[in-house]
Amino acid sequence: MGWVGTALPEDHELWAAAQGGDRDAFTTLYHRHVDAVWRQAHHLTGSSVMAEDVLAATFLTAWRRRAEVRFTADSALPWLLAVAGNEARTERRRSMRHQRLFRRLGSGPVVRDHSDSVAASVDDHRSLHRVLAALERLPAAQREVVELCIIADLAQSDAARALGIPEATVRSRIHRARARLRALLPEETR
Repeated sequence: MGWVGTALPEDHELWAAAQGGDRDAFTTLYHRHVDAVWRQAHHLTGSSVMAEDVLAATFLTAWRRRAEVRFTADSALPWLLAVAGNEARTERRRSMRHQRLFRRLGSGPVVRDHSDSVAASVDDHRSLHRVLAALERLPAAQREVVELCIIADLAQSDAARALGIPEATVRSRIHRARARLRALLPEETR
């Protein structure tokens, strides 16, 4: 549906068109609200880089959930800002988990030969990036329990309560995640 040369429809009309698969309508919604959502994301994260990630995640969520979301108001902006808030919290938690992981790994033992420490640091950095990339390749359910139980060091029972699943399911997902990570990572990285 083309909007050129006509008065732009209200958000709820664009949303209804997007629900029918009209990408142009969704694109129009995106352009209408991208600046406000980015400002909110930047305000919540304090980082331009994280704000870009939150912005992308917000509109990806909007596209994925377009069939199930119904607006009671004419504007999609309040809902988009709420999604951005959720995504910002998720991004902050992810960032904090990564920072804790980096702190936990720590810097290696003090070595007198500077070249050895530089080489080891580069290897550790590469290994960490391989591990983080492998984590991203896990299915979401497995990644959640790994992040909660292994990275955040949460007890399996607490993770089960937080996710609303049985503890046996948490154990099973961790077992499958470890097997998948063993397959994804070279032996020296494990």
